[in-house]
Amino acid sequence: MISNKITTGMDTKVKLSGSDRGSLVADPTGGETTMNSPKRLARIAGVLYLLVGIFGGFAEGFVEPKMYVAGNAAATASNLLANSGLVRLGVVADLFQATVWVFLAMTLSLLLKHVNKSAASAMVVLVAIGTSIVCLNAVFEFEGLRVATSAVNLAAFGTAGSNALVLLLLDTQHYGILIAQIFFGLWLVPLGYLAYKSAGWFPKWLGVLLVVGGVCYLVDMLALFLVPDFGQKIHTFVVIPSAIAEISMVGYLLVIGVRTSKPEKSILAAE
Repeated sequence: MISNKITTGMDTKVKLSGSDRGSLVADPTGGETTMNSPKRLARIAGVLYLLVGIFGGFAEGFVEPKMYVAGNAAATASNLLANSGLVRLGVVADLFQATVWVFLAMTLSLLLKHVNKSAASAMVVLVAIGTSIVCLNAVFEFEGLRVATSAVNLAAFGTAGSNALVLLLLDTQHYGILIAQIFFGLWLVPLGYLAYKSAGWFPKWLGVLLVVGGVCYLVDMLALFLVPDFGQKIHTFVVIPSAIAEISMVGYLLVIGVRTSKPEKSILAAE
């Protein structure tokens, strides 16, 4: 029995590394040994990635556009005042997805650090920086809400002055999201590299797609800063590859996990 052979470790010349020993778990249903630890990590990462997409999409794709009206202080303040509960939900959702994003990066790093430890570490660092910016943006949004709802005494500013301050805070939050987009893109580059070099755990096309998606995030951000009118026109088209890349990664992690070779084949190859 292959399972007996692996359990004893005395009847074979194959030496299993610490990571291999930790990932070999007996399958009680079939009596065979399967490498299900990487698959379990991959599925956990898939769930975390899905949560980031759902809560981040709600906060930045639904709440923020509903509140912020560029160049119109009165309309922005009115939107915040009329939807204060929604804004609070958006702030909490943003903080939650940012926190989950860190755990997602740590999980993927744990899964793929055997491919390239430096790339895995760089991925976590980039996510940590991006998370810091996202959390700071949430502070500006919340302070804008407090000013709009008169939670802060700004009577000396008058209505026009307080509305202008609300717009300034929401402007800061809006452009902060664009700055955070640098790291939304950059973290996909080492992730794509790790997926590409994962020796079959992930398909190579997915690794390439993630890198392309990361570059598209950066192109979109630069266009919106350097040539705003042109950036607005191409925004929808530029982010399509990024969306496809991330949705594909989420789907692959949830449905397939990783493609690991069967232990018995690995042992025969080693012999």
